[in-house]
Amino acid sequence: MGILTFSINVTLDGCVDHQEGIADDETHAYFTRLMDEAGAMLWGRVTYEMMESAWPAVARGDADAPPALREWAVKLDVKPKYVVSSTRNDFPWTNSHHITDDLRAGVQKLKDMTPAGVLLGSAALAAELDRLELIDEYKFLVHPMIAGHGPTLYRSGLPNTRRLELVSATPLRDGVVAMHYRRAD
Repeated sequence: MGILTFSINVTLDGCVDHQEGIADDETHAYFTRLMDEAGAMLWGRVTYEMMESAWPAVARGDADAPPALREWAVKLDVKPKYVVSSTRNDFPWTNSHHITDDLRAGVQKLKDMTPAGVLLGSAALAAELDRLELIDEYKFLVHPMIAGHGPTLYRSGLPNTRRLELVSATPLRDGVVAMHYRRAD
């Protein structure tokens, strides 16, 4: 059985707005490595649509992008992508799949069939999956800034405090810190 890893960019005040943070070659390389190590990606509909609106065109060469972003887009294009949505059923992007089962059963089935693990990149979906105790690890890129606005990490709350065990903390250039935690059950 593979593990489910939640990974996202976050500012010091918990903002997970995709427009906030330092987007340089080092942070892109970090997420490319995470994607390479995972067997599949998992998103909610909103994140899927945001990604679908940009990355396929970059992968095809229809949009200008630096080499690091093109590499990311090409790898993402072929990576299995799973989407949780109750409002959309059609996911035409290459290798995209809809999780139609009950959320707990569908994500557990995905973990069971993906020995290399699943990389989760949607904040709202992460809160739901954390409530179901399905997230095994957390890999956050913590950016040295205070955004002062949302959306924020776990804004909908959790029923209980989630205790985590630090696996590693790796400083990157520009003050970003790659934090790796696992559940401390």
